[in-house]
Amino acid sequence: MKKKATKKKPADLPGSSDSVRLSFTTKFGAAYHGDSKVMLREHVEEESVDLIMTSPPFGLVRKKTYGNADADDYLDWFRPFGDAFKRVLKPSGSLVIDIGGAWIPGQPTRSLYHYKLLIMLCEEFGFHLAQDFFWWNPAKLPTPAEWVTVRRVRVKDAINCVWWLSPTPWPKASNRRVLTPYSDSMKGLLKNGYTAKKRPSGHDISEKFNINNGASIPPNLLPFPNTDSNSHYLRYCKDNDLPLHPARYPAELPEYFIRMLTDPGDLVIDPFGGSCITGEVSERLRRNWMCGELVEEYLAGGKGRFEGPAVDEDSKSTSRASYSVSSSACLWNGTAGEPLPSDGGRTRPKKAACKDDAPKAKKKTAKKKATKKKD
Repeated sequence: MKKKATKKKPADLPGSSDSVRLSFTTKFGAAYHGDSKVMLREHVEEESVDLIMTSPPFGLVRKKTYGNADADDYLDWFRPFGDAFKRVLKPSGSLVIDIGGAWIPGQPTRSLYHYKLLIMLCEEFGFHLAQDFFWWNPAKLPTPAEWVTVRRVRVKDAINCVWWLSPTPWPKASNRRVLTPYSDSMKGLLKNGYTAKKRPSGHDISEKFNINNGASIPPNLLPFPNTDSNSHYLRYCKDNDLPLHPARYPAELPEYFIRMLTDPGDLVIDPFGGSCITGEVSERLRRNWMCGELVEEYLAGGKGRFEGPAVDEDSKSTSRASYSVSSSACLWNGTAGEPLPSDGGRTRPKKAACKDDAPKAKKKTAKKKATKKKD
């Protein structure tokens, strides 16, 4: 008889240890090993935090080594964190959550868990959605492979939702901290001038559009590749036989929000600290910081981030790659009369034979016959 699977309770999920201890400290921050809820309760005063910048374990269907919760249990597991976040944040503070999506097992449809999390935080805990962002990873692999590369009924899943929340409608912020260089077309407009007129959308573009402000206000699409392959952190972990954290976001992501939402000397907390990338960026930007992490080995590797060569506050920010989004549907990989799969991809397509397969098969058959003749 097949044993029935036992559904995990929220208490069994990540963050359920009974104690927390100090792992290491730096000039501006501290990392704690253990339950981050305990860290927030015992080591953080009420309304003292300017920014919670974090990427919690996603509600993935397949279990990962960093302890993600089942999508169905995710909201119950997250509720105690919602209480803790609301208690420690200043009225002017912000909560920024990078959260990936999940697919329903066995079908090409998405889980709604991360949207339900957003609604829960707003409706149950009184957070305000300041703005939604989308982190685009240009280097993301074409996944999920079954729906994207095999059945070809979905496109590459290359963005994470980033929820910017706040206890009040008025968190402190300035988009002047995160400006982006002017595009070539904008430089041309500034050079040659722009005739003030109404656009087809009805927006009235005034002569103020011709003022050169030095840079552009960025959109809420954040193009940060996650391609770190030779950093000091990676080398440190390899040299010390320590496991790499498998779900690291690029430093540019926390840097964007730390710059926009905090001042030097403010307190930044990452309750799901992982390898302390949020702490590393906060240290460089001279913000006070705290990280909590349940897996001690990840903190041991994260400690190496602060033992490498010092990085100047602005040196890392100046060498940024630019990315352009190609026009979708500009290439056609089918025939004009090729019909769409009527079953929506329910049936797995038969593997197409390669052009070279037939000659190879003939050679193998001939070889087998020759071997039998010899015998």
